[in-house]
Amino acid sequence: MKYVDEYRRGDEAQKLAQRIREEADAERNYRFMEFCGGHTHVLSRWGLTDLLPPNVRMIHGPGCPVCVMPIGRIDMAMNLALREKVILCTYADTMRVPASKGRSFFRCRAEGADIRMIYSPMDAVKAARENPDREVVFFAIGFETTTPPTAAAILAAKRLGLKNFSVFCNHVLTPAAMEHILLTAPNRPDAPKLNGLVGPAHVSTVIGSNPYRHFSEKWRMPVVVCGFEPLDMLLSILMLIRQVNEGRAEVENEFTRAVTAEGNVKAIELMDKVFERRPTFEWRGLGTVPNSALRIRPEFAEFDAEKRFVMPELVVPDNKACECGAILRGEKEPRQCLLFGKACTPAHPIGACMVSSEGACAAAYSYGRARS
Repeated sequence: MKYVDEYRRGDEAQKLAQRIREEADAERNYRFMEFCGGHTHVLSRWGLTDLLPPNVRMIHGPGCPVCVMPIGRIDMAMNLALREKVILCTYADTMRVPASKGRSFFRCRAEGADIRMIYSPMDAVKAARENPDREVVFFAIGFETTTPPTAAAILAAKRLGLKNFSVFCNHVLTPAAMEHILLTAPNRPDAPKLNGLVGPAHVSTVIGSNPYRHFSEKWRMPVVVCGFEPLDMLLSILMLIRQVNEGRAEVENEFTRAVTAEGNVKAIELMDKVFERRPTFEWRGLGTVPNSALRIRPEFAEFDAEKRFVMPELVVPDNKACECGAILRGEKEPRQCLLFGKACTPAHPIGACMVSSEGACAAAYSYGRARS
């Protein structure tokens, strides 16, 4: 299969791993953060960390949209479904995320709430057309990858004249989270000293590689935008090692078959038309991060669930025994959580990192990376 099989060749992986071992300076320590949860799963699924020398370490970042969603926002959505009796539509990954009092969307549905799993925001628009006597709310989450489809759904609802459709917007922004990680690291004793960043793939197909220039220019931090196959990851690690060795701090694009410098201009225009930045937004594990999320512009206020319904902001602390927050900040690995693999498993998750298909704990558990 083009662009898949040729990026999974074992012989090429061994050659790249050998180059990494040869070019990694034994006197240096290399600490690279893969921001995207998809990259975390690539590393675990293909056992790539076993091919790296001991002084090259990959740090998990907060690039899992389900994992970074704070409990309070999930509780707000459940209150809509239970108290306002709306049809709440959301992606499947969010259904099992633990909220307060051990609840989840699945358990909320068992209590009588009408919560539906969908594949696309347009499915929520369809539900609104098919149920004109019911309020339909789309619980929108995700980074820049899933934001344009939400914008398209709002524009479609406006074009159709739907009066019973709204969006509970929880879209967050990748560069702002990356900036926050770097800004707060000096104040966090356990924060790893990073030598480079692995730029996300899906997000970068939308926003392009240009937004990462800020990190190379201000922070002198090497960045390599990386694809989702094992050879993509190994080559990106090698590119980062070479930048560190040569004292360079540049934005390089390994994923040239899908990412351009400018990104998807039409998708960016679509997002800018419908959304604007929130002054602040709470992230699970990161706390309140300025200018890191989106809200619906006043021109489309009729489709904003936070304006249509009474939705007081809820702030709910995480489970004290769960290390999900520290894992999202790159301070701990999944196996360092006392709950991992015991009280917390994919079948009975305690933290969001064990639920999502992009969560670091789910990757470690699913692919046996729990062993030291």
